[in-house]
Amino acid sequence: MTLPFHPDVKIVSEQTVWSGRFRVDVVQFRHRRFDGTLSGLRTWELFRRGRAAAVLPYDPVRDRVALIEQFRLPALAAGMVPTMVEIPAGLCDADEDPAATARREVTEESGLSLGPLHEVGQFLLTPGGSDEQCTLFIGQADLPDGPVTSGGLDAEQEDIRLKIMDAGDAIEQAIAGAYPNSVTAIALLWLAARRDWLRQEWASWNS
Repeated sequence: MTLPFHPDVKIVSEQTVWSGRFRVDVVQFRHRRFDGTLSGLRTWELFRRGRAAAVLPYDPVRDRVALIEQFRLPALAAGMVPTMVEIPAGLCDADEDPAATARREVTEESGLSLGPLHEVGQFLLTPGGSDEQCTLFIGQADLPDGPVTSGGLDAEQEDIRLKIMDAGDAIEQAIAGAYPNSVTAIALLWLAARRDWLRQEWASWNS
């Protein structure tokens, strides 16, 4: 997985220095500056995570969303509460379409299934250090009343709790900055701006 060609970037060297669960490359490069000249030699550590997908399950009839809670070691390292409220997400398999990844992750992490998906956009989560590009979706879901359930893959030692909330309450918490997970906040803020449109759109599909 070498870096793609770009006319304004000169790659001097690429070296993989770690290849465990994820890969870390050290890249030396020069890039075209805004004044047209080439930069000096720069050295960058690049955390190679690749393509990912995330999805906010939304029930347009009951006006509810499904969130999940799980332990995150990097949150602890950042000095935050390690149990984070998120939306289902995961890395794409080799040639897997992001929409398929989103559906798979929802099933694995929450036990839910989705109807139509609306693609919100593609987001680079940590542009200063990682190539992880996440495609974000809103997925139509049936979210009835029921007990809190748990999910996750036993093989990966996942311990995930499903959290169904009124969409308005979840949006207010996102606006208040209660969700430090970036794709969760983006999804809920998008829903705040486009909720009425999305409900009408999905109603027309189901009519």
